[in-house]
This record gives sequence, C-alpha cells and structure tokens, in this order.
Amino acid sequence: VQLQASGGGLVQAGGSLRLSCAASGRAFAAHVMGWFRQAPGKEREFVSSISWAGTRAVVADFAKGRFSIYRDNYENTVTLQMNSLKPEDTAVYYCAAKSNGVSGAVYTTGYDYWGRGTQVTVSS
Repeated sequence: VQLQASGGGLVQAGGSLRLSCAASGRAFAAHVMGWFRQAPGKEREFVSSISWAGTRAVVADFAKGRFSIYRDNYENTVTLQMNSLKPEDTAVYYCAAKSNGVSGAVYTTGYDYWGRGTQVTVSS
C-alpha cells in the first residue's frame, strides 16, 4: 500500500483544514487507517484511526470535538477533517495503514505503511 497525504497548509487559529490520504496498491479496504502527527522536537503522536469498514473511529483526547475521520473504500481515501485549529496543532501529519485489525491502532508500531506527511501550520 502506497500512501500520499495532502491538504496541509497555513491557517489561522480557529480555522479548518481537511487532510486527505490517497492509497494505491492492494486491499485498501482491508486496512485500518490512522493519522499521526509530529511537531518539531516531539515524538510522533496518535491523532485518529478508523476501522476498515469505517464503523469504528477513535480520536485522541486533544482532538475530540474538533477533528473527525472518515474513509471512502471506493475512492481509496481517508480524510481527517480538522476544525477549530489551535497553534499547538502545528505539526507534520502522517497517514498510515495497518493490516492486522484495530487493536493497537493508537501506537505507531502497529502500522505497516506510512505516507510522507503534510505540514499543518496554525498561526495565532
């Protein structure tokens, strides 16, 4: 599975961005998809994940009420809608694919494939 994230950019605090991850290769629909982020000098952290059927989504506490995730298994895409952005949301955002179920989806080590990342910068 090859992943390409897009949609990042510069936005003012309180604004919104929609990140998209396009997947190519085999069996996208069989993979749990996740979004992670990494700010300068910090470890990569979990943002959100969604099960292969799109029926189970998990969102990190810092993103609850602001971010949502959904997927389209016909278009092979997963989207992270981010609203009410804050300067502390500034980071490179990565999408990832996991082949062995939803267990451990909050951990980077659980994922088999990673995209290159897209920069999100939120100005105050």
